[in-house]
Amino acid sequence: MTQTFSRRIVLYFMHRLLALRLLHHQSKHTRRLEIDSIVDIRNFGSFLQYRRVLGSGASAVNFLRSYYHWQQWDNRKPVAVTRPGLGPGVEVLVVGSGQIWDDRSGADKRARTEATQESNKRRKLDGVDKVPIYATKFSQEELDAEGRRPKKKVAVMLGYAGSGYKGMQINNEEKTIEGDLFKGLVAAGAISKANADDPKKSSFVRCARTDRGVHAAGNIVSLKMIIEDKDIVKKINEHLPPQIRVWGFEQAKGSFSAYQLCDSRIYEYLIPTYCFLPPHPESFLGRELVNLAKEADDLAGYEDRQLEVSTFWKETEEMHVKPFLDSLDPEISAEVHRALYEEQPKILDVEPSLEPLEQTQDASAEVRTVPTEVQATPEVPNIGTTKKQPASEEGLRSADSTQALDSPISEPRQSGSCSGLVDEQSKEAEPPEETCQRSPLSPLETALKQLKNTIITAKKNYRIHPTRLARVQSVLSNYTGTHNFHNYTIAKLPRDPSAKRVIKTFTAGPTPILINNTEWLSLKVHGQSFMMHQIRKMVTMAAFIVRCGCPERRMQESYAHEKLTVPKAPSLGLLLERPVFDTYNRDLARDTSGIERGRIGFEKYETEVQEFKQREIYERIFREEEKDDTFHSFFAALDGVRRPDLLYLSSVGIPATKREMAVNVRTDRRVESAAAAAAVGGSDEESEGGDQGDG
Repeated sequence: MTQTFSRRIVLYFMHRLLALRLLHHQSKHTRRLEIDSIVDIRNFGSFLQYRRVLGSGASAVNFLRSYYHWQQWDNRKPVAVTRPGLGPGVEVLVVGSGQIWDDRSGADKRARTEATQESNKRRKLDGVDKVPIYATKFSQEELDAEGRRPKKKVAVMLGYAGSGYKGMQINNEEKTIEGDLFKGLVAAGAISKANADDPKKSSFVRCARTDRGVHAAGNIVSLKMIIEDKDIVKKINEHLPPQIRVWGFEQAKGSFSAYQLCDSRIYEYLIPTYCFLPPHPESFLGRELVNLAKEADDLAGYEDRQLEVSTFWKETEEMHVKPFLDSLDPEISAEVHRALYEEQPKILDVEPSLEPLEQTQDASAEVRTVPTEVQATPEVPNIGTTKKQPASEEGLRSADSTQALDSPISEPRQSGSCSGLVDEQSKEAEPPEETCQRSPLSPLETALKQLKNTIITAKKNYRIHPTRLARVQSVLSNYTGTHNFHNYTIAKLPRDPSAKRVIKTFTAGPTPILINNTEWLSLKVHGQSFMMHQIRKMVTMAAFIVRCGCPERRMQESYAHEKLTVPKAPSLGLLLERPVFDTYNRDLARDTSGIERGRIGFEKYETEVQEFKQREIYERIFREEEKDDTFHSFFAALDGVRRPDLLYLSSVGIPATKREMAVNVRTDRRVESAAAAAAVGGSDEESEGGDQGDG
């Protein structure tokens, strides 16, 4: 006890020393600060709690920016933050002028707000800002001729298919659902011409923000709208694409906010049942699961959890794979087998960074400022060549390689297609076929493609066993209640209070549906609110727990402070079914003001919603999966990744991932040291005996 208290006292004075240096050591040009560790104060109170942060410069800056704010700062972010060498030291390079750091309590918020507004006005007057793609510009004569019309606060019910859109939230330069909706409202006369350039002027607020490629059968936005025209809904839909529909609207109180007053949200995720098949026994993950089960003396338990699917891969090999390989030339057959199971699957020629993202937002946040992989990072990383990072005291810090494993994974384009990869979510159109430089497939590539299609066909013929389906439901039930979901989003610390979320129910449909010879399972989750990528990561974790024969206690361990890698499932199968406004509707029933306001919900539009969901969402999901094999690509690629990130799904558990990462880090350091020594020797040789130049 005394030792722990003494350590906290030491950490407290380390923090005070760092804070004083930042507050008093000012420079008008450059200053460099080298430190060995940073103390992150999580709670200010009579008894301070500390967490030691060791690692990247990004962690250092996150801490500093958490408790101090920038003033008179050009870019409002550090110019450079690096971690030199392999030691624990963190180097922070700060470039700025005037006062850089100050205490929060001394912030002149009004002055900063006025300065920001003045800067924005100057930018508009100077023509620096581009006109947003959703804005409609009218001449002054048109604005003057329009006149003023009364506006009412309303809740607009809508549905949409997210394919081809960069998400729900409006963006100045990208095609979004809100952008097209806003333009449709302006074109229909529901928003005045004077407000046609900025949704904020109409108090435009969404209930739930969906990411790129995610659909919604029911979503709600609140805004001030002109509702004099009885046919306004019809006119709005006439100016919207078929994959966005407005169901109707209800007049609400002037203070109504679709985001603030939403009680909860219900999402649905459609997933093929073959995603619950175990990894192929010859894949990296498949081999490691068996080896680690033997190590943990749990081979019998592992085989029992996989009993109902124990013969699938053996039968597939005998009935489909072996006859195909026997039909090939012996040399080609051996190469195909090696390329399919033994080589590291190469996803894309990009080596992603494993550094955690600097910040995150709620999945329902009003402003999306986080630089997520949707916006800034490669969408499909080469997860086979990324180096491992050491584990910190808080857990597997390198396991936040979710930035690497998170991105939707698709297989490489065939050499016969145009160069590059099609964005799996937005499906950017390819150039016309006549402009593509197509090269013929080699015999090996042709055989690999045919074998891949054979395996996919066999997987699609799988029908889930009732025992397997019951295990899926049992795993999903572990999400119910209030838990710390820091591993199910991006850049959330384990002790961040906002990582705790309430899940009311998470159920699997009792009867799978058969579409195009593929069996699908409907998963529905009802929660109070969700963080970014949370549902997709929850689906991935549940699928891997089942398919890897992992004990269900791993679900509870994922809520602890260890940092685990949980890739996010493809957005293709996710849709927002509807938001819930029970509290608002109950209060509305007790309202005695006499003003006519309707209940907020989708009951009266049920027929239209179901027809739209089937035509624009379900059929789109089934069609795109049939065309691209998105789910097969996702799970097959992860099964072949030769990295320890997912070994916590084995019988050994989290120690397997931590142990293998530590081994890989030591190996990487030896390789780097040898490479550095070779580079020094090579440069000496070149200076002595190499070319002397042109003159």
